[in-house]
Amino acid sequence: MSTDTDPSGGRQGVFRTKPVEQSIQDTEEPEHALKKSLSAVDLTVFGVGVIIGTGIFVLTGTVAKNNAGPATALAFVASGIVCALAALCYAEFASTVPVAGSAYTFAYASLGELPAWIIGWDLVLEFALGTAVVAVGWSGYVRSLMDNVGWNLPAGLQGPDVEGGTFDLLAFVLILLLTAILVVGMKLSARITAVVVAIKVGVVLIVIVAGLFFVKAANYDPFIPPAQGQEAGSGWDAPLVQLLFGYEPTNFGVMGIFTAASIVFFAFIGFDVVATAAEETKLPQRDMPRGILGSLLICTVLYVAVSLVVTGMQHYSELSISAPLADAFKATGHPFFAGVISFGAAVGLTTVCMILLLGQTRVFFAMSRDGLLPRFFSKTHPRFRTPYRPTILLGVIIAIVAGFTSINELATLVNIGTLFAFVVVALGVIILRRTRPDLHRAFRTPLVPLVPILSVAASVWLMLNLPGETWFRFAVWMALGIVVYALYGRRHSRLGKAGPGARY
Repeated sequence: MSTDTDPSGGRQGVFRTKPVEQSIQDTEEPEHALKKSLSAVDLTVFGVGVIIGTGIFVLTGTVAKNNAGPATALAFVASGIVCALAALCYAEFASTVPVAGSAYTFAYASLGELPAWIIGWDLVLEFALGTAVVAVGWSGYVRSLMDNVGWNLPAGLQGPDVEGGTFDLLAFVLILLLTAILVVGMKLSARITAVVVAIKVGVVLIVIVAGLFFVKAANYDPFIPPAQGQEAGSGWDAPLVQLLFGYEPTNFGVMGIFTAASIVFFAFIGFDVVATAAEETKLPQRDMPRGILGSLLICTVLYVAVSLVVTGMQHYSELSISAPLADAFKATGHPFFAGVISFGAAVGLTTVCMILLLGQTRVFFAMSRDGLLPRFFSKTHPRFRTPYRPTILLGVIIAIVAGFTSINELATLVNIGTLFAFVVVALGVIILRRTRPDLHRAFRTPLVPLVPILSVAASVWLMLNLPGETWFRFAVWMALGIVVYALYGRRHSRLGKAGPGARY
């Protein structure tokens, strides 16, 4: 694999970089251009819509009971800081290279074609599995609400996770419906998301405000419970850090807060999806940083407030793991609020599913426009100016996967894929600052290279806390991606066909 430098300062072979100017120029091709219709408010709503999902409704109770007690609030703060480091890097790239594709596009401009392909391939897996997992979770909430009013689907249509079930009809229909909405246009998607997010945030605020009346100070004692050793994992189920170094994380105590942080971090996954919509933003240089950082700040504040309220309502040792917020209200004798929370969770997951599907189609679209995937998928709809071909293809595939597959065990692949993207973006900021100091940067990541280095370190540490089995599956997917690139992507790359230093 050649890494020779061409006369224009670029690199040849699989590490050739795509100039930022060329990426921006590609967005102006009529048949491959996306409609610019989003504002900073739209982006913030998208971010909040995808971040607030099952994490705030489920993980709060899980980590409070098992890992950190009332100090779960501090775990959310720690995770928010880790995400903020990555968000600062994403904000610089998204405002400097306002092109669809997020981390894939950023890597192409800084690290080279092969690293860009690898991160693009990674994002396709991350968003596809994420969409399917959330759709299956949404189906479970809706079936629960249907049961409350005496409506029941036939057992065979309740999904493979239910005894006697073979096909999850609700998850399948949801993804097809969201696919149709995304084909029609981003502005419609933004309006629907805004309504659903308003409902979801309203439910969260109800939890905070109503829950304050039932908080007991005694439930906060001790705020940081005494440290306890974790039961050691075995084989590939153990965290990679344990397999490599023998380190065993602890529950409770000060270190338990960081153990909890590695879990609740996944409640923040999604703000990076905002960057995939950079090309469809009216003023990306100004609005992308606002959307990314604004949505992350809002969600961090809500997460901390909810965790403080729920651990104040009920002692952490008595919290429910499956539905902690709803059950905390039931325990205080207020089932009405429990029903409201379940409704908010079901409604809220629709936006999570839609925005993850949006992110995947934009990455796929960007890769096909560069020739690394068939160019057939890079043409936009003549009326709606949306990437309708990859949207329909991926929507149908994911709907089938969600309908027929029990994929809970694969959910951790979403997490490792996200963290890997964080690492690539942070490294890309450092490299592009050195290789292209002349670029206009509407937003600049502060304290470079310190902030990107801290972002890499924090992301790698959380990756090491994932099971060895997850790493193995991730490695297999990456190896398959390299094979696809070698057989198709490298030969059809538009940048490669244009030659060193050329514009196409």
